[in-house]
Amino acid sequence: MSTEDDYRRDRHVVSAMPVHLVSVTKYRRGVFNDEMLDVCEATMRKVCEHFEAELIEFNGKTDHVHLLVHYPPKAAVSGLVNSLKGISAHIPRRNFTGHTNHALMHRHFWSPSYFAASCGGAPLTVMRQYIEQQRRPL
Repeated sequence: MSTEDDYRRDRHVVSAMPVHLVSVTKYRRGVFNDEMLDVCEATMRKVCEHFEAELIEFNGKTDHVHLLVHYPPKAAVSGLVNSLKGISAHIPRRNFTGHTNHALMHRHFWSPSYFAASCGGAPLTVMRQYIEQQRRPL
């Protein structure tokens, strides 16, 4: 995959399908700290690779995460989000058990809802800057 000029160049398709995703924790409980966000980012990068997507930018606050993902036309955003949230929910529960126990509600880490917006109208540099400027918890 090549991302020159914000285009994906795959074998049979050239596309520009960046999406801004936001996922919140169940009941917006403040769970994340900086270390947890780093682990979450690494996990979500692996999930994106599995979908042949590229996680361009990642950041978050105590109760939600922002992602800028450049995904291929063959991937459904809903399937990508379900995998991102499903797989990333296991890591905090396993590695940060004491910290996340208070946030789990009926064994759920993430809220079932999410935000997804196409970024085709805004330059990617603007979207990147917006996500970079989110304040991470200390």
